[in-house]
Amino acid sequence: MKNKKVELLLLISVITISIFGLIMIFSASYIWAEYKFNDPFKFVKNQGIFFIVGIFLMFIISKINYRKYYDKANILLIGCIILLILVLIPGIGTVRNGSRSWFGIGSFGIQPSEFTKLALIIFTSKYLVNNENKMKDIKKGVLPILGLTLLIFGIIMLQPDFGTGTIIVMSIIGLLFVGGVSFKFFLKIAGVGVIGIAGLIAVAPYRLSRILSFLNPWEDPLGSGFQIIQSLYAIGPGGLFGYGFLNSRQKHFYLPEPQTDFIFSIISEEFGFLGVIIVSTLFLTIIITGFKISRNCKDLFGKYLSFGITFQIAFQTVLNLMVVVGLIPVTGVTLPFLSYGGSSLLITLCSVGILLNISRYEN
Repeated sequence: MKNKKVELLLLISVITISIFGLIMIFSASYIWAEYKFNDPFKFVKNQGIFFIVGIFLMFIISKINYRKYYDKANILLIGCIILLILVLIPGIGTVRNGSRSWFGIGSFGIQPSEFTKLALIIFTSKYLVNNENKMKDIKKGVLPILGLTLLIFGIIMLQPDFGTGTIIVMSIIGLLFVGGVSFKFFLKIAGVGVIGIAGLIAVAPYRLSRILSFLNPWEDPLGSGFQIIQSLYAIGPGGLFGYGFLNSRQKHFYLPEPQTDFIFSIISEEFGFLGVIIVSTLFLTIIITGFKISRNCKDLFGKYLSFGITFQIAFQTVLNLMVVVGLIPVTGVTLPFLSYGGSSLLITLCSVGILLNISRYEN
């Protein structure tokens, strides 16, 4: 009975926030869509197709015993790595917003890095189960899986897609932490990460301008600081109840493509503090429920897999919200369930399907 309540709560929260995401994608995008495509429903129609397919797959996957992913983990990851390499080839991969991250299928785009996020969590969960006794040994236990993660991060950075790469790395670090890796090791990794970020900035100086714009966006209000400033202009005036549905001002060509990374700004502007509370409550319900499923699961693979999926959703959500309110530089990370992005919505709903199945088989 307890498991049924957990499943129902997770299911209702996910479907509710996804439907609200469709509504807000229309509100945020119809002006831009009508101007660019002469079709105000362009973005919401595309997202709606992925939503329908995603919900269907979520229910199908919720019926499949999650232990099957243990057997197929290697194949899934190898397939995703091949797709990550193929998308880099001109003529196969499609460039959007400066990144060669998509396979173009008509007006739709499939982003293989989104599928890699889930495949690597499945693989790492299996790895932790099989190497449980080695995780105290950095060389034999930690470095192989960390090296693989950094290899995938490197391939994704060739697109380049720093935001998705960061989510992948942090998700695996979270799994390694619950897998018993010493906290001191992560402190050392943090130092290496700082050096790595400095290297990435040296290779692509535009990243430095993003950091500087985060520290003081008003220094370059029409350039590197433009998005953050417009986002804050959307959030600030929202008040308690906002301007009302469809009444956002910043979506009128001030905030660039507000249906993607900055959709939370439009939610804040149109629904105010009340909208923020509702959306935050739905996210907290999904995340807390996911961690409960992980805690209650008796099978080690299921425990790691459910934790990894939930942690990834939580980290991506927090990362996006921190960008939107100007706490960190712009990363290009979407808000799960809400932002426009078919691949992101599809793989997130599939991940929820796995969580639902783990809840049913937790004993």
